[in-house]
Amino acid sequence: MHVLITGGSSGIGAATALAYARTGARVTLTYNTGPDRAAEVVKRIEAEGGEAAAVHLDLTDHATISAAVAAAVAQAGPVDALVANAVRWGGVMPGSMPFEDVPAAEWTAAMHANVVGNALLVQGVLPEMRRRGFGRIVFVSSGVAEEGVPGPGPYGTAKMALHGMARALAWEAGRDGILVNVAVAGLTLTDTRRPIPQSVLDEIAARTPSRRLSTADDMAALIVFLGSAANRNVTGELVRDGSNAGRSSRAM
Repeated sequence: MHVLITGGSSGIGAATALAYARTGARVTLTYNTGPDRAAEVVKRIEAEGGEAAAVHLDLTDHATISAAVAAAVAQAGPVDALVANAVRWGGVMPGSMPFEDVPAAEWTAAMHANVVGNALLVQGVLPEMRRRGFGRIVFVSSGVAEEGVPGPGPYGTAKMALHGMARALAWEAGRDGILVNVAVAGLTLTDTRRPIPQSVLDEIAARTPSRRLSTADDMAALIVFLGSAANRNVTGELVRDGSNAGRSSRAM
């Protein structure tokens, strides 16, 4: 199996690349601004006996999307599973400005990258998946899209748009053996998350069924299941990890 993982140089993306490689999959991961981090993930996979490569992709530069898909196919063959994890965060963070002050350019940029960019990415791999009668697509989303937090309106709106895209794709591509789902992350403990006071983390964990927050490895396990042959017929679903169950956590 060949898996293409966008935003695979750190956090959930890197953990997912490693998890897939441990199942024997060939992995192509993309990076935008972190070539050194991407190279390190590739080295870790190869050190464990896996196959991996890294290519550049920038969701804001649509020409790089087709180039990344072409490079992935040239290196490791047709893409069997796509994990759309890369994201343009934008500059509107919680508490940074009121909704009415968010510039139009920020809305346009969020949609251009996170919605149109991901649609073009899917278009790059879908024809071959249809031809071969098999494919798995997993969009990585955030609890912000469902629960909302004050401030990041463009980000949350773009993530919610991916939910609609997944539902449309599930209906359209299901008869061709292609399953499409959304893995919805809550507040996930990763090496790239900005520091949060332990008291706040404990409070959020207490509002989850398992009484703990998920790690990047936890999310990776969910994504690998949804994006593999082990998933026989789950499609068109929003699957929330434990940190986001019941929409009880505030996630980003």
